[in-house]
Amino acid sequence: MLWQLYETGQIDLFFADEAGFRQVPCIPYGWQPIGQRTRILPQKGKTLSVFGLLSPDNQLACYPTEQTTNAEFIIQCIDHFLDNKVKRPTVIILDNAPIHTAKIMMNKRKEWENKDLFLFFLPKYSPHLNRIETLWRKVKYEWLKPQHYKSWGTLKRAVKDILASFGSDSYNINFSKPFYII
Repeated sequence: MLWQLYETGQIDLFFADEAGFRQVPCIPYGWQPIGQRTRILPQKGKTLSVFGLLSPDNQLACYPTEQTTNAEFIIQCIDHFLDNKVKRPTVIILDNAPIHTAKIMMNKRKEWENKDLFLFFLPKYSPHLNRIETLWRKVKYEWLKPQHYKSWGTLKRAVKDILASFGSDSYNINFSKPFYII
């Protein structure tokens, strides 16, 4: 239903979530000999957190911070997005992370709905339905290169440059029409 409203131009649609970028690159899996116990080392250092909103036509709004992301930060981002980007009824699709379903977020819904901004929550454990997850994966595992991790400054600059250039020939994702109806 939401997709049909978007395709007929009745609403704008954005997929939203946050991602963290650290100077220690993300390693998705590892190998160890049978019988050895897994030991996960804590990651230390700074994190660049980014709350992003991605439209089906690859329009991207990003809000980076080095502060801890919490519901107050997400509210500030959505308020800024509402004031600067929302021109007609808009739906933001989110997962059920506690930061997104916090009481203060739910308390803002009525205010946002009065301004034609609506939240839609995906079913639990369904990151594959949130298109922005593909963007975060591409940034972390394809577009960031080893030289970007040389220093905190080069990493921050690289992430911001990639996100600012998203939609260009260098950094683009060609999504197919969704197979699901939202």
